[in-house]
Amino acid sequence: MKKIGFLSFGHWSPSPQSQTRSASDVLLQSIDLAVAAEELGADGAYYRVHHFANQLASPFPLLAAVGARTSTIEIGTGVIDMRYENPFYMAEDSGSADLISGGRLQLGISRGSPEQVIEGYRYFGYAPAEGSDHADMAREHTRIYLDLLEGKGFAQPNPRPMFPNPPGLLRLEPHSPGLRQRIWWGAGTRETAEWTARQGMNLMSSTLLSEDTGVPFHQLQAEQIERFHKTWSDAGHDFAPRTSVSRSIFPIVSDLDRAYFGREGTGDDQVGYLDGGKARFGKTYAGEPDRLIEELAADEAIAAADTLLLTVPNQLGVDYCAHVLETLLRDVAPALGWR
Repeated sequence: MKKIGFLSFGHWSPSPQSQTRSASDVLLQSIDLAVAAEELGADGAYYRVHHFANQLASPFPLLAAVGARTSTIEIGTGVIDMRYENPFYMAEDSGSADLISGGRLQLGISRGSPEQVIEGYRYFGYAPAEGSDHADMAREHTRIYLDLLEGKGFAQPNPRPMFPNPPGLLRLEPHSPGLRQRIWWGAGTRETAEWTARQGMNLMSSTLLSEDTGVPFHQLQAEQIERFHKTWSDAGHDFAPRTSVSRSIFPIVSDLDRAYFGREGTGDDQVGYLDGGKARFGKTYAGEPDRLIEELAADEAIAAADTLLLTVPNQLGVDYCAHVLETLLRDVAPALGWR
C-alpha cells in the first residue's frame, strides 16, 4: 500500500480571494489540515520551508504543534534548506519535535532552491568556506547534523557542572532514537540521488529536476529512483530506504473543482532553465477520477515510489484542501492499488 500525504507550501496573501491572509492563518490552518488529513486516513503532513517569503519558514514549532494535535500521521518537511541551518540547534529542535510526536517525524532536507534574496544564508551567519560553494556548505551542515543524530557523546563535561553529569563525553539533548533513519534528501538529479543513497538518507525526489535528458519527467524520476536503490544496495546499509515523489493532482467531482482546476491537466511537462542549466518540471493532473486513474497508472515514478505527496492549494483553505485529499483517497487511490 502506497503512503499518501499532502505537501503544503504555506503561502499567504492579503488578497480577498485567499483564505490565508497572514502568517498566523497559515500556521493555524497547517495544523488543522494535518488533523483533518489524519481523520481522512492520509499518511503524511509535509510542509515546505522558504525564507524571506510569505510562506512557512522555521518548521520545528509547527511540526511540534502538529505532533501534539495528532497521533498517527507522519509529519515532515519537503524540504529544509541546509544552507541556513545550525546543525547543533537543529539536532535539539528536531529531537524535541520527534519526541513530542512519538517518533513520527520524516524530515526532508536539501541544498535548497533559488531563494527570495541573494545569498540569504549569509544573513543567518553562514558563508561557504574558502574554496567551497553554497552547495558544499549545505552538505557539510548535513554531515554534522547526521553525525549528531547518532547520539554519540562528543563534548567535554564541565568538572564543576550546575547539575551532575553522566560519565563520559556528553551529547546533545533531547536525543530521539531512530530519527537518523527518517531523514530524507531532496534530490534534483540522478547523481544526487546516488549520493543520497551513499549517505544513508531516504530519497525525496524533487518537484523539479535540474537536468533534462529528453524523456518525460516521470521517466526521469523513475530512473533517479532506480539508481538510488541500486546505490543503496551496493552501500550495504542496515535498514530499508524509502522514496517519495510529489504531484499536483486534482480530481474534479464538483462545479467548484471545475471552476478552480478545469483548465489544468491538459498540458505536458515544462522544460526551463534553473541555475544556468536545463530543468524539467512535471505536469499537473486534473480531471474526472476515471481519467486520472488512467493517466496516473502510466506515471512510472509514482509506481516506483513508496510515498506520494500531494501538493495542496493551501490558500483555498482547510476545507477545500481536505476535500481534494478525501476525493483522491476515495475515488482514485483504490483503483490504482494505493489503498
